[in-house]
Amino acid sequence: MSRTPPHPTREQIELPMVLDCLSDPIRLAIVYQLAQQEPVSSELCCGDFNALSGKSNLAYHFAKLRECGLMQTRVAGTNRFMRLRREDLDARFPGLLDAVITSAAKDADRLRLVSECEVVDAG
Repeated sequence: MSRTPPHPTREQIELPMVLDCLSDPIRLAIVYQLAQQEPVSSELCCGDFNALSGKSNLAYHFAKLRECGLMQTRVAGTNRFMRLRREDLDARFPGLLDAVITSAAKDADRLRLVSECEVVDAG
C-alpha cells in the first residue's frame, strides 16, 4: 500500500480550485513560505509551518493545497515534505503563481505571513 497521497495531474489542475484555495489566509501563508524557501530548499516539512496553526488544522490545509494542485507532498519515513508545483502551475496558468507571491509579499505584514528568515531559523 502506497503512503504517497494522491495528487491531480497537471491537466486536472483547475483555476477556480486554485483561486479558491488561495483565498484562505493560512493556505496563502503556506504557499508564500514555500515560495520564499525555493532558493534555499525546494521542500519544507510539516513542522516548518507550526507557527501558522495547530497540527490538525495544518493537515487540513496541506490536503486542500495538494488536492487543488498547488503543492506536492512527498512521504519519507514519518516525515512529509511539501513543495510548490511551480512547473505545473506555470504551464497551466503562466504568471499566476508569481503574481500571487508578489502580491502576498506586499501585504505580508497585514496578512501576518512568516518571513523567509523566520522559516530558515525554524528549520
